[in-house]
Amino acid sequence: MAPSLLPVLNSTTSFWRSSLHEIDDHSSTPDLPSEVDIVIIGAGYAGASTVHHILEICKEQNLPIPSIAILEARQACSGATGRNGGHLKPDPYNRPVTIAGNHGIEAAAECAEFEAQHIPAMKKLIEDEAIDCEFVLTRCMDVLLTDDIYDKMKSGVDFLRKHDISVMKDVWFASGAQAEQISGVKGAKACFSYTAGHLYPYKLITHLLANAVRAGVNLQTHTPVSSVSPTADKDGFFTVSTKTRGSLRAQKVVYATNAYTSALLPEFTSKIVPVRGICSHIAVPATSKKPAPTLQTSYILRWGNYEYEYLIPRLDGSIVVGGGRSRYYHDKASWYDNVNDDKLIEAAKPHFDGYMQRVFHGWEDSGAEATNVWTGIMGYSSDGLPHVGTVPGRQNQFIIAGFTGHGMPQVFLSSKGIAKMVVSGASFKSTGIPRVYQASKARLDSTRNVILEGWEESQKGPPSPKL
Repeated sequence: MAPSLLPVLNSTTSFWRSSLHEIDDHSSTPDLPSEVDIVIIGAGYAGASTVHHILEICKEQNLPIPSIAILEARQACSGATGRNGGHLKPDPYNRPVTIAGNHGIEAAAECAEFEAQHIPAMKKLIEDEAIDCEFVLTRCMDVLLTDDIYDKMKSGVDFLRKHDISVMKDVWFASGAQAEQISGVKGAKACFSYTAGHLYPYKLITHLLANAVRAGVNLQTHTPVSSVSPTADKDGFFTVSTKTRGSLRAQKVVYATNAYTSALLPEFTSKIVPVRGICSHIAVPATSKKPAPTLQTSYILRWGNYEYEYLIPRLDGSIVVGGGRSRYYHDKASWYDNVNDDKLIEAAKPHFDGYMQRVFHGWEDSGAEATNVWTGIMGYSSDGLPHVGTVPGRQNQFIIAGFTGHGMPQVFLSSKGIAKMVVSGASFKSTGIPRVYQASKARLDSTRNVILEGWEESQKGPPSPKL
């Protein structure tokens, strides 16, 4: 397997990027600065959050603000963060059960609690900064639509409750007719609910980036990085080379590169893999004679281990739905090791037409239709866990990447830990980041790939239903 390619040009336009912030194509200076204290590669959720926390630490500790450059290959927030479902949804049981099996119950509890902490942390950030990003604190309805997935999820929840995992106190369960009535989803076998949120991700990130620029951070969009020297020179600087705009020197480097990490760190080839997904915006036409019901929660809808959708209701009554795997998951080349977010996944294009009418009670005569469909590139980790911390074997280089399509409840506090490591040399252990997230040589040496294991398992059964 070859290292990842760099982001492609002319990506599909996501709903979130339909109205652009003035920071979108920003260049703080005509040329790159020749030298900075810190360079951050990537201007999405991870990069913007890391800069935010660096500035906060300096303010709190009355430290001088270091010189910082953010280099982004395309526009600001044009990668996965500007293309996701806008769903701030921790996972209190599905991922923790897998982590418990591989790393023990304490590690599972650590990860579950870390994700849950993102809800109050993001709420506080948005309120303190008065960020207009349509944040809603809500419940997520996790709806189970087959007997097999019901049995699996229920047994996992029971296991975690048996071990008194604290986040389970927030999880509520219903089954049978009650689940269908409460969720409004046709054929629901059961449902769980728990605290979650949803927001307009592009508005959140561009706000943080604009704040950073006002604080003196040098933001350079349309500046793809082509290489970083693995070791520092005699003066302690790394050379960061770009594809078209020359190079700069930096004492510390942060790779907030997610899917594209191996393009710059080849040791992460096959460890963080570009995975293409598809998402949509659905609305009821103004000419509709029958209004659609108002959805009171966000959703994840599960038909199986690998067939699921995620959904948020927007304040204007429209819906953002992502998933559609039942249409294309069998075709590995259409999604695995694929950076082509300039193209739709052809097999999934029709999936979102009539989606609400098929899945939800009360939407049958709404006329709801997909107004926008787009693709995005996620960074899937071969062991299912993010890589956060010092890059193995590269002193003063740091990574925050590989969030496997689940970055919204993992990135913000991970970036806080990275900021502590960068500014004050904090140890990974002291940051509060879950231990299993730590980037390490052992993880790079592992030959296991849970992404492909899952895909191979899915191919053994009957074909996925066309949901």
